[in-house]
Amino acid sequence: MSDSTFQWALIGPGSIAHRFADAVARLDGCRLHAVCGRDAHRTRQFADRWSRPGDAAVLAHTDPAAVMSDPAVDGVYIATPHGQHFDFALAALRAGKAVLCEKSLVPNLAMGQRLVEAARAHRVFLMEAVWTRFLPLYQDLGAWLREGRVGALRGMQSTFCFPAPYDPDSRIFSPALAGGALLDVGIYNLTATRWVLQHAVGEVPPLRDLQVHAKLAPTGVDARLAVTLDFGDGLVSQFVCGIDGYALNAMHIVGEHGAIILPETFWEATRAQLLPARGTPETIERPFEINGFENEIREAMRCTRAGEIESPVVSHAETLAVLGWMDRIRALAGVKYPFDDDFPSPLPGHRPAD
Repeated sequence: MSDSTFQWALIGPGSIAHRFADAVARLDGCRLHAVCGRDAHRTRQFADRWSRPGDAAVLAHTDPAAVMSDPAVDGVYIATPHGQHFDFALAALRAGKAVLCEKSLVPNLAMGQRLVEAARAHRVFLMEAVWTRFLPLYQDLGAWLREGRVGALRGMQSTFCFPAPYDPDSRIFSPALAGGALLDVGIYNLTATRWVLQHAVGEVPPLRDLQVHAKLAPTGVDARLAVTLDFGDGLVSQFVCGIDGYALNAMHIVGEHGAIILPETFWEATRAQLLPARGTPETIERPFEINGFENEIREAMRCTRAGEIESPVVSHAETLAVLGWMDRIRALAGVKYPFDDDFPSPLPGHRPAD
């Protein structure tokens, strides 16, 4: 495509979608062209909120087909509940629209493999919106890890928990919407684990052991998980994720000669501390340029304009590897979604990552 203004459509005008729309509104070279949601009034309010003076009004739709058939749409951002991601993403790929989809991309590995195959078949860009990997702070953290500033990596500990009012029909607690703590917030602990390993070790070693302790909600989804990922030789990542209470929501990276601390909300961190066993502690602060979503949006547009179907920062293989881990964790926790049987296994020839 040309370097003309990139036109985004947004499906699912919920709370996180406002953050996306805010970033698009303040970025050069793109605009929000259309919004699609189930409730006509709410969707129109969202569209009006993000229509910019002097520009064409943002279109409001209740039928996703209107987005997919619109030749002006270059890319589709999907922010619906997890259980709806697959259908919307597949429709967009088939329509030739680049896809930036909130995490988890889909609820299970088999669904993810089918979307990747669709992206390849139609030569259309597809990326899971793992915005953490694009944050300015993480570029400095990556340098610390690659330089061995804490010595050999020994382990990671992290938490991501918040209290959600129980509503069996909500996206967080409904099995039909792929609810539960793991897909909603635990994915951040998993992607951060893989990111640290990739920068400190150079790769993600195969899992030697996986231990899961789960507390389930009355609907059968995971309300809280305590997970240990064992990579052998004493290298482990431990995390707790939950939708039933508070936590510090920090991440500690432990090394032979020191530690790195992301003291709060590690997935959107702007500050980190390097604590060497000997020497002076070091603190870095890297604020957002806009709200943190700007660089993943830039990457999606860059790749689409270049004719690429995936980003090297959040590759298809990386997304599938995380989905494989989540399938294994859910199996050990005893969490099953009603549509899992519709996608019984990955496509032939695909080997799930360790």
